[in-house]
Amino acid sequence: MSHTLTALSAALPLAAGWSLHSLRLRRRIETARRDPLTGLLTRDAFAERAATRLTQGRSAVYVIDLDRFKEINDTHGHAAGDAVLRATGQRLSRWAADNAGTVVRLGGDEFAAVAPVFSREDLPWTLTELTRSLEEPVHTDDDHTFTVGASIGAVAYDPATDTADVSALLRLADEQMYRAKRGGAPWMNALTLTPEQGTVNGRRAGRRGTGAAA
Repeated sequence: MSHTLTALSAALPLAAGWSLHSLRLRRRIETARRDPLTGLLTRDAFAERAATRLTQGRSAVYVIDLDRFKEINDTHGHAAGDAVLRATGQRLSRWAADNAGTVVRLGGDEFAAVAPVFSREDLPWTLTELTRSLEEPVHTDDDHTFTVGASIGAVAYDPATDTADVSALLRLADEQMYRAKRGGAPWMNALTLTPEQGTVNGRRAGRRGTGAAA
C-alpha cells in the first residue's frame, strides 16, 4: 500500500506538469489561429469552421469590405485605421455571437462570415441589421470619431438542394460585394449559385491579384 501511495505522489506533479503544458500548447495554437489586430479567426481556421457550418443546415456566406477606410488611413494615419479595424472586429464578433456565426479577417479592411439563415427571404433582413451595426461611429482614444460604412455581398446556401464549397461561396459573395460597392448600395445578395463575372484562378476577374485591381 505504501509503495502505491509513493508512486501516486510521485506521479501527481508529473501529471500536473503535462496538464499545464497541454493548456499552454492549446492557447498557443488558438493564438496562432487568430488575427493579432482584431482577434478574429485566420483564413485556415475560418475555412474549417465554415465547411462544418455549411453541412449543418441553411446558411449564408458574407464578404464585407469597409468604405472610406483608405481615406481614414491616409488622412489620419495607421493608428486611426487600426482603431477602425479593431472596432469592426468587435462588432462582427458580437454579430457572430448573436447569430451563431463565424467571422474572419481576410486581410486589410476585408472580412468574411458564415452564419445560419432560415431562408433566402430572411437574408435581406440579416444584411440590413449587419449594415446598421457597421455604420455606427467609431470613437478613438484620442477623441476622434469616424463613420465607416461597408459594402456587403452575401449568398445563401442550403445543403439539401445546393452543391458548393466554402471557396466557391466566398467567390460569389465577393462578386455581390463588388456590385454593391460599384452601385453605392450597402449590400447585394446572390439569387443563384452561378457566377455573374469571369473567374481567374478561382477568383473574381478584376479582383486584386488577378491582373487588375478592384
